[in-house]
Amino acid sequence: MSSTNRTVVVTGIGAITPLGGDAASTWEGLVAGRSGVKPLEQEWAADQAVRIAAPVAVEPSESIPRPQARRLDRSAQFALIAAQEAWADAGFTAKAGDDSTVDPDRLGAVIASGIGGVTTMLDQYDVLKEKGVRRVSPHTVPMLMPNSPSANVGLAVGARAGVHTPVSACASGAEAIGYAIEMIRSGRADVVVAGGTEAAIHPLPIAAFGNMMAMSKNNDDPQGASRPYDVARDGFVLGEGAGVVVLESAEHAERRGARVYAEAVGQGISADSHDIVQPEPEGRGIAQALQNLLDRTGLDPAEVVHVNAHATSTPAGDIAELKALRKVFGDDTDHIAVSATKSMTGHLLGGAGGVETVATVLALYHRVAPPTINVENLDPEAEANADVVRGEARRLPVDGRIAALNDSFGFGGHNVVLAFRTA
Repeated sequence: MSSTNRTVVVTGIGAITPLGGDAASTWEGLVAGRSGVKPLEQEWAADQAVRIAAPVAVEPSESIPRPQARRLDRSAQFALIAAQEAWADAGFTAKAGDDSTVDPDRLGAVIASGIGGVTTMLDQYDVLKEKGVRRVSPHTVPMLMPNSPSANVGLAVGARAGVHTPVSACASGAEAIGYAIEMIRSGRADVVVAGGTEAAIHPLPIAAFGNMMAMSKNNDDPQGASRPYDVARDGFVLGEGAGVVVLESAEHAERRGARVYAEAVGQGISADSHDIVQPEPEGRGIAQALQNLLDRTGLDPAEVVHVNAHATSTPAGDIAELKALRKVFGDDTDHIAVSATKSMTGHLLGGAGGVETVATVLALYHRVAPPTINVENLDPEAEANADVVRGEARRLPVDGRIAALNDSFGFGGHNVVLAFRTA
């Protein structure tokens, strides 16, 4: 089927995060305003300037058999767990080809990671140095390659329409979902499993992020360390996990009687072309991505009532994003509930867009915006540019169709904005 105007819907969700081992427990934690940040207990953490992180709440070993886990990097383990949950949640009971409701030639997978199998690479290098060449695992290359999570998810569900891995730093997960939307809209696929994953809680990434002054050093108050929009914010907290959605053409979903969480309206993409790590301070690139989204999809700005902001808790990035929202939406920004869920999950890097898409879709489905926690003193610039949901979750309008955005930005100036609308 060839088309450029097919409606795309979300029919399945899955997650493994610092707040829970699945989407339901993650959503419960987000609405409750619970932090998943903890002190690092590993021996190597003692010498680090940053000694806090947000590990997954449930170890993947609880659901992946040990022989299989030994052949998967931690990032791929997360992706597989989230994808399997989303696949079952969408109502698929078997691998494509074994299940008559989906044609494997019309099924795709797009799972992103910003860094890939970094823990496998670094751990196996330690094995090489300490134990010699013969002790290096023969599974190392399939485990460390950035497309390993996507490839393994594709194998698990039987995807043959295409298996892809966008890599655009912290925008990777959102870009994967945007790519998947286009696969369906263009007629390449009827169903796509899409999202993002990351597993980088390791001494080298933490030392590197810490030395570039990107991470919070509030080691004495782990749960209060990630504080987007607060005047005292001092950097992000590293998290890990994955978020995956099943996207489907509306026609395909209707034929099989699938439950629909939301419509996936589309994406807007741009690049800052400003600096390799610093955001453009006035949010011009972000504003361009927002405007591209509106122009390409025809989404009415008045429908947008919620934004799951990228908001990592860095001094420059948080405000640049809100300036962009104000520039594009004007006074309508006063009626948009802005949530910064990284205050609870930490920053999952390439997995952030996947997990936050799950949160955005559930916010629409339940018509509830999660809170932003740890905002004791709201930055005046944040207050001037946006309505930040603080303290407690907030009800969204209960009548009519409403829309929400998921913002994701990455080192290199990558900007991706996704839009979803109630079904």
